[in-house]
Amino acid sequence: MSTTRDPDKTRVSQVSRIADKRPTGTPCFVQIYGKDLGKKYALDKVQMTIGRGPDNAIVCDMDNVSRTHCKIYVSAGGNYVEDMGSTNGTFVNDEELTSRRKLKNGDFIKVGGVIFKYIDGDNIENLYYEEIYRMAIIDGLTQIYNKRYLLEFLDREIARCARYARPLTLIMFDLDHFKRVNDDFGHLAGDYVLKRVADLIHKKHIRKEECFARYGGEEFAVVLPDTPADRGVILAEKIRQLIEESRFEFEDNVIPVTVSMGVSEMKKGDACESFIVRADEKLYLSKQNGRNRVSLG
Repeated sequence: MSTTRDPDKTRVSQVSRIADKRPTGTPCFVQIYGKDLGKKYALDKVQMTIGRGPDNAIVCDMDNVSRTHCKIYVSAGGNYVEDMGSTNGTFVNDEELTSRRKLKNGDFIKVGGVIFKYIDGDNIENLYYEEIYRMAIIDGLTQIYNKRYLLEFLDREIARCARYARPLTLIMFDLDHFKRVNDDFGHLAGDYVLKRVADLIHKKHIRKEECFARYGGEEFAVVLPDTPADRGVILAEKIRQLIEESRFEFEDNVIPVTVSMGVSEMKKGDACESFIVRADEKLYLSKQNGRNRVSLG
């Protein structure tokens, strides 16, 4: 019997355990990406440091986190974050800190390979539980849907489109030579590329009735209800061109990024797994044929 663990089931169980611990009214950080997913840190001291060293108030035991990475200042006039000369920098909402910055509710703070969300306001308890729910369906790095939500959405749309004889198209794609990006430029650069790819596509090409999700690693999926395959290919080609023509620059390094794509339309009797497998097969056909292209099947 296989003992492979489903990361999305693990995510849900982690979130459920965290949700059993009732938060205080104190502003807090909630870890939404990294090893301690869902962990809450109350900002209840005048000064608190975040870093790899064990003497920090918030310990992030990762190589890309400096021993003392950044500092949080807590006061009646607001809470602030300041980088402490870290190797990889501290980012708030994807902007690198160059000076002390006041935090506002909903800010994302990236410390090496860890991302926190800052929660503050009149009803911290409700905000906290809303974030716990979001963590069950949203990928912490890219802030698009995760695999768990994708599978639920696809199951519903397969049933609906089959019932009403409507077309349903699935696009699967991943980043070409992504391991090379991590090896040549580092994992933080890889995180940057994944997030920027998601941002570019989500802002330009995804409608509210569609589902755009991170399937896992560097692989993504787009579900297109009421859409035949030929229109799915047109969208896939637009996405492919968008990524090829966009500039990806991290720490003064220009990173080449392209994607390989597979497109498939639902067939009679399709289940979620068979539908994904067929689109995946076309994705890998694109890779075998030279990458940076779209294949239909």
